[in-house]
Amino acid sequence: MTIAPLPTGLGVRTRLVDDPGRLMDLLPDDRNPLCWVRGDDGIVGWGEVARFTAIGPERFAEADRWWQGFVDRLDVRGADGTAGTGPVAFASFTFADDSPGSVLVVPRVLVGRRDGQAWVTEFTRGEAATALHAVTPVRPSGTLRYADGHLPVDRYRSAVAEAVRRMRAGELDKAALAHDLLAVGETPLDGRFLLAGLARRYPTCWSYAVDGLVGATPELLIRRTDGAVEARVLAGTIWPGEGGSSDDASLARQLLGSTKDRHEHTLAVDSLSDALRPLCEQLHVPAVPSVIALHNVSHLSSDVHGTLPTTEPASLLQLAAAVHPTAAVGGTPRKAAVALIAELEGMDRGRYAGPVGWVDADGDGELGVALRCAQLEGTVARLFAGCGVVADSDPDTEVREAAAKLVAVRDALEEGES
Repeated sequence: MTIAPLPTGLGVRTRLVDDPGRLMDLLPDDRNPLCWVRGDDGIVGWGEVARFTAIGPERFAEADRWWQGFVDRLDVRGADGTAGTGPVAFASFTFADDSPGSVLVVPRVLVGRRDGQAWVTEFTRGEAATALHAVTPVRPSGTLRYADGHLPVDRYRSAVAEAVRRMRAGELDKAALAHDLLAVGETPLDGRFLLAGLARRYPTCWSYAVDGLVGATPELLIRRTDGAVEARVLAGTIWPGEGGSSDDASLARQLLGSTKDRHEHTLAVDSLSDALRPLCEQLHVPAVPSVIALHNVSHLSSDVHGTLPTTEPASLLQLAAAVHPTAAVGGTPRKAAVALIAELEGMDRGRYAGPVGWVDADGDGELGVALRCAQLEGTVARLFAGCGVVADSDPDTEVREAAAKLVAVRDALEEGES
């Protein structure tokens, strides 16, 4: 693990402010913008007070211990107990245990808004707090060229076909396989440009940026607020033109009537609820999924709600350790699916399909599943898309589904507006 040294004499001050306008417009430059925004609400941050990185199966527990030790040493003023006020760390974890890159980043300045109330949180050393800053212009992507990533489309199709063969042989029930695509610019890419394009096109998704990973996810892995937990499970996908359907109502009927998609969705819901139930006093799981329609695809969706015990409730990061990866992005059985993913993909996913979001000093916060995203490094964006594969899956259909999912980031990179 890597821990940045904690500066001495730090205080944390939260104060209410007038409506700051669109939160993403406050991000001052392209140096590691930090963001978790859905619609008008959310948080953005910049600067860096501290960071923690870890690798291995204990990375969630190690991050949780470090975070609690960090906040225990701070002089916190002005936080009123509202989730997201006071010290906050932006979080992004790798999909696989042995992949490097899981990180907590504590911003120097954070601006948040929820339900019409806005606030600023700053780390200070006794000086008067101020969040004033200059904002540099957002830099468009310019001309892009695309290149194969670590797993090109033809090999992805072969991987899906092999997974289907093994499922029909009874080795496992489901695996979520992914592939990548590289977008290469002529100048360094500005994460704020991609972020704004995704937020405009997908306002019902959680738009995020943490340590160069930028995306917009429709799937909420876990939310913890004052002893309540929530999750939104997505599995089962359709897109305009698939099966001849084009309007949202027809797509929804087709998706709800699909035996293959309903089976895939049930596996994902069961994996999450089985992991959460031992940690909750109560857990409500809907019997029938609904459908959410996005700009490029529609998904089967189930919102799960629970209540934590009042004595020694699990923190957000402890909950994440229990539920990640769900069958929506891993598979069933979990251990066999994760091993199959590593074998057939033959690539390091990094933080794609891992938990991403934020955690506060009380252990509350929100973590989504890092989907519809790209890892930005200089002039290169590495895009990811994946599909849930079951015994009834058709490799050609899964290739088309992955392409439909890549549209989200490709369009935002090419045409997004700040």
